Amino acid sequence: MRERAVRTDGPRVPDAIGESEAFLAFQEQVSRAAAVDRPVLIVGERGTGKELAARRLHYLSQRWGHPLITLNCAALAPTLIESELFGYEAGAFTGAAQRRAGRFEAADGGTLFLDEIANIPLEAQEKILRTVEYGVFERVGSSQSTAVDVRIVGATNADLPALARGGSFKRDLLDRLSFEVLFAPPLREREGDITLLADHFAARMAMELGWREAPRFSTAALRVLERHDWPGNVRELKNVVERAVYRAESPVIAGIALDPFLPPYPVPPAAPGEPEQAGQPAPAPTITRPLPDAVRELEIGLLRRALAQAKHNQKEAAGLLGLTYHQFRGLYRKYRQDL
Repeated sequence: MRERAVRTDGPRVPDAIGESEAFLAFQEQVSRAAAVDRPVLIVGERGTGKELAARRLHYLSQRWGHPLITLNCAALAPTLIESELFGYEAGAFTGAAQRRAGRFEAADGGTLFLDEIANIPLEAQEKILRTVEYGVFERVGSSQSTAVDVRIVGATNADLPALARGGSFKRDLLDRLSFEVLFAPPLREREGDITLLADHFAARMAMELGWREAPRFSTAALRVLERHDWPGNVRELKNVVERAVYRAESPVIAGIALDPFLPPYPVPPAAPGEPEQAGQPAPAPTITRPLPDAVRELEIGLLRRALAQAKHNQKEAAGLLGLTYHQFRGLYRKYRQDL
């Protein structure tokens, strides 16, 4: 069944839509972790709903009546993250005309959600560790300690243990933040949820467009949606579905454009080089990049063309390339982020 949990003694918990075993198991893990007042790390690919899970953690916890403060650590320059987290005193640096409270102070009593936590520089990590351990910190430019009571929830798609081994993430901080580590399931592992989510996003888009009749997908359109691997997960699915509804000329959605950058007309061939002289062979091309890079570029290009020609049917694409399905899947996983 579709899960929409609601507290009876507080605000409504953010909607979580799904009915697959993977999805429901993850929601149960989030609910259990919410009751324990300890740091939590949410790990998952882009578009898997990590921020929604963090909100669920907060609103199902005993801190639900206090602030939930969010900071996307990838959206700030590394030099600004420390002052954004801890605030600063007037005159701490050029442009600091007056004292400013940071995110830790704003989240006092509640939850601080640090999205893309792997992007925090080491200097700020040291201060976060001290704040987690002792509940105090100093604003930038101040020697006076400020006490706070904050629960940290972090999210990332990076391999934090590997970053810790490489020295770019503090091992001590990782140990303190990883009381519980929750893995948001990718959409391709949520059997049955693609159609459920597609119907949900289509209905919302139709309402936004003022449609009087509810949209529905053709069998062929549903087949395309179900066969796609969704490297961008729910966020990518939402874009694809909304685009399909927006472009549709009737309530039956038949056209699915998985790649909005795919041109509708043939791409012209590359400009030819200098004309060959009669009776003389063309000169050998100059080597401009290492062989592994050239092979990688060739494989990615062939994968893209095969997927486009097969309308993203991976078994058909494998046949076009003369590969078994398992060989194709290996290449697809290798280059998924570049396709």
